[in-house]
Amino acid sequence: MAVTKRGITRSAVLLVLGAYFLLPLVAMAEFSTRGANGTRSLESWSGIVDDPDLVDAILVSVQLAVTSSVLVLVLLVPTMAWIRLRLPGLRRLVEFLCLLPVAIPAIVLVVGLAPLYAWVDHFLGDSPLTLTFAYAVLVLPFAYRAIDAGLSAIDLRTLAEAARGLGASWGTVLLRVVVPNIRSALIGASLLSVALVLGEFTIASLLNFDTVQVRVNLLGKRAAGVSIAVSLLSLLFAFALLFLLSFVGRRRDASPANGSPEEG
Repeated sequence: MAVTKRGITRSAVLLVLGAYFLLPLVAMAEFSTRGANGTRSLESWSGIVDDPDLVDAILVSVQLAVTSSVLVLVLLVPTMAWIRLRLPGLRRLVEFLCLLPVAIPAIVLVVGLAPLYAWVDHFLGDSPLTLTFAYAVLVLPFAYRAIDAGLSAIDLRTLAEAARGLGASWGTVLLRVVVPNIRSALIGASLLSVALVLGEFTIASLLNFDTVQVRVNLLGKRAAGVSIAVSLLSLLFAFALLFLLSFVGRRRDASPANGSPEEG
């Protein structure tokens, strides 16, 4: 009986949560497919590819998502591994600095970044891809937490000392020992970074860069159906990324642990 009640409660909670998340998506889909005289039309969806500025903005946002994720991983993974192995006393300080952007509103970040971007534009040009640096700061807390969880799940010191004892360089230790063992954490950090960058509006708008969310905001003033279609597409893409993250996590949990007796 207890199991049955628990199952009913779980099903009810999932049903409520499912309705909470799905009803807005259904409403967006219904609005974006409205046609004349109560008919249904895909004109708003076809308008996505018919607008060259929107297509360019989508491509820019995808490129920013990729470059921001790569930059954060390249900065964090070697730094966090080195601190855990050689400078554990700095771990709290680095954690505080990496989590600090969460406590700072995006509009405040823009106030601090605007003077810096005057120099960035001077040396690197006014390409939207320069937003990579600002977005790397924005996604830093989320990527840090994901990678920190991955490093905490392995015996990093033993693995590194064993590899060094076999003659491996620090670069080899990082690429062939650390990275494969925290692969799920790296994928999680990347997916979270991509989802956050694709949904960011404030920084891009105030720094006058044309990304997908800025373009959606402009479209909402003259083509509401197209803007809703793009927003729905972005949400579905973000949900797909989160489901992929959950799938990767389940596969990691189901696989036998490294160095388990069964593998010996």
